[in-house]
Amino acid sequence: MKFLFIILLQQTDGIASLVSSLLPFVLIIAVFYFLILRPQQKRQKERQKLLEGVKKGDKIITSSGIHGSVEGVEDDSILVKIADNVKVKMDKSAIGTIVGLTDTAKK
Repeated sequence: MKFLFIILLQQTDGIASLVSSLLPFVLIIAVFYFLILRPQQKRQKERQKLLEGVKKGDKIITSSGIHGSVEGVEDDSILVKIADNVKVKMDKSAIGTIVGLTDTAKK
């Protein structure tokens, strides 16, 4: 009986040892998730919402630094007017920021 009790104590010590050695790794993964992955996912959702909300007449700056206004919107591309009689078809992902919204969007 005493022998069985000693074996049970050794097993619980082993489990406690295993938990205490894995705990730092679990904490590191949790910190990594909350400090890096979760904010990145939030930024991606905000960017997706920004790209879906682009309308004709919005003033934009592309990721390459070209300033222009949106003349047309399709599924994954936009038509950007960058000068008089100069329109360029671009992918929506090329939009860096929206500088000015149309008058209908402001109301």
